[in-house]
Amino acid sequence: MARAPFTYPFCYTPAPDIVAAANRLISFLDSSASLKEGKMLGVLKVEDREGVVDYLYAFSGTVGGRAVLPGFVPPIYDLTDPEGYFRRREAEIGAMPAGPERAAASAELQAWLFDQYRVSNARGQTLSIREVFARRGLVPPGGTGDCAAPKLLQYAYTHQLTPLAMGEFWYGASPVSEVREQGRFYPSCTGKCGPLLSFMLEGLEVEPNPLDREFTTDTEPRVLFEDPDILVAAKPAGMLSVPGRTRARSLLEWLRERYGEVHSCHRLDMDTSGVMVFARNLRAKVALERQFAGREVVKTYRARLVASDRPFDHARKGTIALPLSLDYYDRPRQMVDREHGKLAVTEYEVLAQFPDGQIDIRFTPKTGRSHQLRVHAAHAEGLGRPIKGDRLYGSPDGGRLFLHAESLSFLHPATGRRMIFEDKSLS
Repeated sequence: MARAPFTYPFCYTPAPDIVAAANRLISFLDSSASLKEGKMLGVLKVEDREGVVDYLYAFSGTVGGRAVLPGFVPPIYDLTDPEGYFRRREAEIGAMPAGPERAAASAELQAWLFDQYRVSNARGQTLSIREVFARRGLVPPGGTGDCAAPKLLQYAYTHQLTPLAMGEFWYGASPVSEVREQGRFYPSCTGKCGPLLSFMLEGLEVEPNPLDREFTTDTEPRVLFEDPDILVAAKPAGMLSVPGRTRARSLLEWLRERYGEVHSCHRLDMDTSGVMVFARNLRAKVALERQFAGREVVKTYRARLVASDRPFDHARKGTIALPLSLDYYDRPRQMVDREHGKLAVTEYEVLAQFPDGQIDIRFTPKTGRSHQLRVHAAHAEGLGRPIKGDRLYGSPDGGRLFLHAESLSFLHPATGRRMIFEDKSLS
């Protein structure tokens, strides 16, 4: 029987047995109280040469200053060893006076460290982390190699085990900045683990990147309104708003095929469906973009929040205000950043709570930050519930993202008349 492809770690739905293995570990940790800090954990399903299947576990970084704990695979390189060269040299550099000599010594030690992290792939090749990143003309960020996923794969390769499936999930209290909730699965980071895991997975048959898929849906775009100046259309989930890095056809291209000159004025994420307005001439484009920039356009979104073991104790109506910025080492994920982030404000109204625990909600964004609604829904200081189908922020259930641009209101660029368009087709 042919094996299923290995998990694509940057956008995936965890296999049922991976979820079950994670739950077993969570139950053990809850009962033993052996892990008291919030931590990203990983589980790897493997098969040995005799066909025996087992599950390996790892944690990212260190726990209580330790890199080795019973029940978890060891680090690729243990930089916490107090008698090891790294700690001894680190102490020597720390005692140096600040200046060029100290900076040079620190850089030299960091380069030495990345040469100690040696990783393999399914082809039997082995490189240092520094060599892996150099192949792309990059320098590895600090902490590269200490995440759960590379630890698990390296252990499997060095013990002649075949990786079958993998997942990374959060355990413990939610952090202040990132969107993390106990028991929820999240994709591997793209900054530290992107180049690293791409090398380590060479030689394995891996699931295709879902984001590279062609646009496949039974739902065609619908034109809601047209006149000589504007087009208003309903974009299906899974379709790009404008041309992207893949060859998938975008809504803008679909409209141009039918109407000729068409210009984009704003965007929706690929997985978000709903109402969009396009300009049919440059004069209309300038007028509409000015309204978007001036926050004169009124938008509402419908969303479905996932069920949770925790009660939803928020008011029926309210406002979420959190400063957001790009997570530099985990693009395109956004994070709460109280020092450098830009304020993002969203009003919400709970419309219904279903017997299965899911929540129907309406969002009215007052700002237009990237992933604003998705972060405000999922973050612990927001609503604490990711939007259903949001694999980036903790709901990798394999279905569509249940986020829909329900209404759009703006001034017509030629007449100045206030117009409102609605599409209530989220299901």
